[in-house]
Amino acid sequence: MLNFASLPSEIRQLCREGKLDTPTPGLALGFVQANLVILPYSLAFEFLLFCQRNTKSCPILDVTEVGDFEPKIIAPGADIRIDLPRYKIFRHGELIEETTDIKALWRDDLVGFLIGCSFSFENAMLNAGISVRHVEENKNVPMYKTNIECVSTQRFSSPLVVSMRPLPANQVVRAVEVTSRYYKAHGSPVHIGNPDAIGIKNLAQPDYGDAVTIRDGEIPVFWACGVTTQTAISYAKPELAITHAPGYMFISDLKDEDLTI
Repeated sequence: MLNFASLPSEIRQLCREGKLDTPTPGLALGFVQANLVILPYSLAFEFLLFCQRNTKSCPILDVTEVGDFEPKIIAPGADIRIDLPRYKIFRHGELIEETTDIKALWRDDLVGFLIGCSFSFENAMLNAGISVRHVEENKNVPMYKTNIECVSTQRFSSPLVVSMRPLPANQVVRAVEVTSRYYKAHGSPVHIGNPDAIGIKNLAQPDYGDAVTIRDGEIPVFWACGVTTQTAISYAKPELAITHAPGYMFISDLKDEDLTI
């Protein structure tokens, strides 16, 4: 029975068997979740440069060898072709398909990038008594494009994408303290309060994920999000790119505490 305490290997096995096609917030609490980007080797260095210039949104956890589908640093023995619940396939920057298995698309020139995810600090938030609304409501986290521009490379550029968690005013400072330690899971918030100040017009209509309940007196708090890489792909228009579907993450063998300062 799948539950919040399930081990990463158990969840990855369910993905391999085609038995898990749900967002992963709240699963394997205490273990690091990761965004996935797969690109041809010809673009790998420049994408790595984009990530290094934008470490808040794109903290690198692992990079596979060319043509190798095993993330040896964060999950030895895993297979990024089949160990996620859902993938997105892009051709020349356009989304053409979502699927649960990319083995048929794998090539010897592909490189996989595993990038930190804010789901990795949610266990610490819960342990500190801080609300995590999308977990409470069994939803995907709401994610929004902003008017904050990332630092570009020649081909990769993107507005910053953020995830949002509404919090009571008396929990905001504690949430900043708790999440700031997780620098490879986006760390501290990038914005607190008025969403219009960062170009978000309607919290009830996220660009990715699900809208969540925002109660009277609660303050929206925004963290950098690895889905920023997917908008960067739409700008770069590579002939092939594969990513996780937003919220359907790779669950690694690392412990959340491995990402703390």
